[in-house]
Amino acid sequence: MTRRPNDTTSYSNPLIERYASTEMSYVFSPDFKFSTWRKLWIALAESERALGLAISTDQIEEMKRHIDDIDYTKAGDYEKKVRHDVMAHVHTFGDMCPKARPIIHLGATSAFVTDNTDLIQLREGMRVLVRRLTKAVEALGEFAMSHRALATLGYTHFQAAQPTTVGKRACLWLQDLCMDFDALTRFIEDLPFRGVKGTTGTQASFLNLFNGDHDKVKQLDNMVTTHMGFEQTLPVTGQTYTRKIDANAASILCGLAQSLHKFANDLRLLQNLKEIEEPFEKNQIGSSAMAYKRNPMRSERLTALSRYIVSLATSPAMTAAEQWFERTLDDSANKRLSIPQLFLAADASLVLAYDIFSGLVVYPNVIKRRIGEELPFMATENIIMEAVKKGGDRQALHERIRIHSMAAARRVKNEGKSNDLLERVLDDEMFAMSRDDLDRILDIERFVGRAPEQTSEFIETRVRPIVRKGQTYGQAGEATVSV
Repeated sequence: MTRRPNDTTSYSNPLIERYASTEMSYVFSPDFKFSTWRKLWIALAESERALGLAISTDQIEEMKRHIDDIDYTKAGDYEKKVRHDVMAHVHTFGDMCPKARPIIHLGATSAFVTDNTDLIQLREGMRVLVRRLTKAVEALGEFAMSHRALATLGYTHFQAAQPTTVGKRACLWLQDLCMDFDALTRFIEDLPFRGVKGTTGTQASFLNLFNGDHDKVKQLDNMVTTHMGFEQTLPVTGQTYTRKIDANAASILCGLAQSLHKFANDLRLLQNLKEIEEPFEKNQIGSSAMAYKRNPMRSERLTALSRYIVSLATSPAMTAAEQWFERTLDDSANKRLSIPQLFLAADASLVLAYDIFSGLVVYPNVIKRRIGEELPFMATENIIMEAVKKGGDRQALHERIRIHSMAAARRVKNEGKSNDLLERVLDDEMFAMSRDDLDRILDIERFVGRAPEQTSEFIETRVRPIVRKGQTYGQAGEATVSV
């Protein structure tokens, strides 16, 4: 039963209703799918005609006039009768194109339209994701550059560690996303077409059509591949293209989800620390009960969607492993579910990530206060070295500052008071330290190393080239028929 528009009595997919873009939804829509089937039939007929088969220009032009006017009701009626989705659409197309009816799908098996369309959808879906990721990387790169020198506490084991900068930390997120960009674009550039291979991949039906002319069969394969905008075709197939291609696509999207999940978790922690927050709109409600709350709902949703992608990515891998010989049909239902939802969830995640990256809010005073609470402990070695320069004994100084540090830590943890380690050092004659000495030692630039420079260099050499490359990718739905 087909779900009716605005039907509130049956399940609706939240990826379509709430999260994914109309652009990605179109790539996996019936209109895109079945119009591509018709483009493939036209490409096949044009190529067969060019190679000498008795197919007329009128037949091809008739088919071209009916690429998009698909009668879904009639196709559904045919499918109920013949129990075969491809033949249902062959008959539906033939009813609209009576002149072309005898040559539609000539020599082909169902996988000619189903598998080649699946590959086109993979390509177009990846192109959508590349454009989304490009915008997200650009936005996060701008954020990183804006805060390249803003010192912040680093965290290892979620414990205060040596300071870094806000921009440098953003580069850690960016580096993962740049690796994902490389994987996405490499997939598109290397993606082969199934082409024209026949029922078990032997091209026997086409060899028969061309009276045993092997060269024409090979030309046919290459011509249809070129018609559909691909540069290479799989040299061998069974009835279907290898399902490792689907598994590879799923793995790439799983990697992207890992990167976004890691970012979202980091931001949720930073929002708890009140150092950096996701965007929060003027009239947004954080909690129905606690009106003061600013819950990180965008980051939490990004975590949820990313987790779904990671969990879903196992299905194509299992499907690839389960295929028998030239093909089995246990892939079909799984592919219909897993592949579109992987792409829709990845699309939704990148839309959300861009929204967050574009509106991150930084609280420098909170960051500075937190550094001030922890930096005295981190500066102990520097204090010892400065005191040694003034004539002190390194071992005695080490023991003395250890005692002061433990006392200051107890004051912070047990009494909830401020860190007074620096005052203890100033009051201890063994260190012979002035306030100016301590201010110089505690200059934050001494503690962040090359973090600002690393940020600038990374943005210039890695991020900006990716943004330039990503902006060259065209629009979805580019699978066209050459005329």
